[in-house]
Amino acid sequence: MKITKNTVAALTYELTVEGKIADKATEERPLEYIHGTGMLLPKFESEVEGKEAGDNFAFTLTPEEGYGVFNPEYLIDLPKSCFMVEGKVMEDLLVVGQTIPMLNNAGQVVQGTVHAVKDDSVTMDFNHPMAGKTLNFTGKVVAVREATEKELTEGLHGEYLPKEGCGCGGHCSGNCQEGECKGDCDCEGEKKGCNCHKN
Repeated sequence: MKITKNTVAALTYELTVEGKIADKATEERPLEYIHGTGMLLPKFESEVEGKEAGDNFAFTLTPEEGYGVFNPEYLIDLPKSCFMVEGKVMEDLLVVGQTIPMLNNAGQVVQGTVHAVKDDSVTMDFNHPMAGKTLNFTGKVVAVREATEKELTEGLHGEYLPKEGCGCGGHCSGNCQEGECKGDCDCEGEKKGCNCHKN
């Protein structure tokens, strides 16, 4: 069977960036995904499409095909007060290269990396860690099969199921009462009905 839309592919791979192995998946723990559902980089998916179990692959993605070019506008200075917990700045977290989960204006968690630490502020880098990098992939297709209806609806690992609070995985702006949200669900700027779940 060939890798086509709505097949589940299991792959081994090594990702080399700047001459060093940055990530890998083995035959014991392959990368499994549903092809054509946007789970992986589009160019990655197009490179393995049509391959069968046992086929090898090797390709390079430019920064534009991967995680984008480095954008200096994503370097943001934040006051140290943003890193206070119980009235104290968490100095041990403020180390160059440290990744810190933070909330953006929409209430979504974004990963920021400490770029520089100054006396009263911290420069955070909100570029993807692989932004501006050329990605070199080599690997092998381990298995290919049709995705089940359940997998197409719920995802391989339940990733399509509603997240806490809202059916769309967004943020509930109302109260959850008797298993229902008394308010709106904000999904990427759209207001939709909220499917609250009782805890």
